[in-house]
Amino acid sequence: MWKGKHILLGITGSIAAYKAATLVRLLTKAGAEVQVIMTDTARQFITPLTMATLSKHPVLVEFYNPENGDWNNHVSLGEWADLYLIAPATANTIAKMQHGIADNLLLTAYLSARCPVVIAPAMDVEMYNHPANQDNIARLKTRGVTVIEPAAGSLASGLDGKGRMEDPEKIFEFVSGFFAKKKTFANRKILVTAGPTYEAIDPVRFIGNHSSGKMGFAIAEELAARGAAVTLVTGATALKAQHAGITVISVVSAAQMHAAVVREFETAEVAVLCAAVADFTPEYPSDKKIKRGNDALQISLKPTIDIAAALGCVKAKTQRLVGFALETDNEVANANKKMQAKNLDLIVLNSLRDEGAGFATDTNKVTLIYRDGTHKDFALKSKNEVAIDIVDAIQSLK
Repeated sequence: MWKGKHILLGITGSIAAYKAATLVRLLTKAGAEVQVIMTDTARQFITPLTMATLSKHPVLVEFYNPENGDWNNHVSLGEWADLYLIAPATANTIAKMQHGIADNLLLTAYLSARCPVVIAPAMDVEMYNHPANQDNIARLKTRGVTVIEPAAGSLASGLDGKGRMEDPEKIFEFVSGFFAKKKTFANRKILVTAGPTYEAIDPVRFIGNHSSGKMGFAIAEELAARGAAVTLVTGATALKAQHAGITVISVVSAAQMHAAVVREFETAEVAVLCAAVADFTPEYPSDKKIKRGNDALQISLKPTIDIAAALGCVKAKTQRLVGFALETDNEVANANKKMQAKNLDLIVLNSLRDEGAGFATDTNKVTLIYRDGTHKDFALKSKNEVAIDIVDAIQSLK
């Protein structure tokens, strides 16, 4: 698995930089080729000579190498790497990554990287928990950056809390798992839906919901990272797909989503129906803006086409169908009922009673329910991490 793998390891200015030595030893011993990039501040915590000795490559710090007159080409580094791992990643570097600042070689290599990027934050507990830092991490996740959450414990400041970079052995295990599962969906076509639908009342107003599309996009990114050819049918959202393996089809209404999904499902092995599709749409939308009056406005609604049920009716024996259920009461019973009624193979249950789950959040708490009635509960996690759990479950479907 490790033979021929190219790991670009970025080291930033944190006391946790000393852990990078162990990490390089683990990676090279496994058979990976490691190229180290350090920030200028990182050299104050661990020497380039140490890292060069362990990696068997000169350590890159500056854009220009005065010893031989060569430029250290950040574009070539981004093309060479199979994975860009930044460990430790300081709050300063994370902030610069989020804002696209490229004032050192490590950051320019990040902006040039064509490979997956993984960061292992390391900082004091107050810095880690600061809203600005949390917002930066959340934004990087939406762009496809994977975050190895820091551990809790005694910190260099003398405080105790979350912020300590994860141990090198656990980072190595994470990267091992990353490569092991990377191509498990190679040459498989997967259909994913995401976001809300907007049902027009008139050219200005619509009936909609609060779905941000984050969960569906995270699932699409995870599937694509594992080698799938993903078709993402999405309603109105500000999100952009990052992976080259994702083909996006943008729609607005439930009718448009239904047409696109039915067409794409014909050649898909799996459909993951994560979109929050409206159950009703105005029966007689106006082609002109409805003017405000003193009288009450009554809007006649008709049911939209049930996309999950429609696919469940035509699903072949070789196809798998994954649905979502957002419930407020009798959650498991209602989800099981939905699974049977719509011929689903797996259903992802959310409860709006769980804090941090549901619409417009960066986190989610789910229960995965299988067709045989078994189910598995998960703790509150980031939506990127939840996507990993969901895709693992899809991978296990027979």
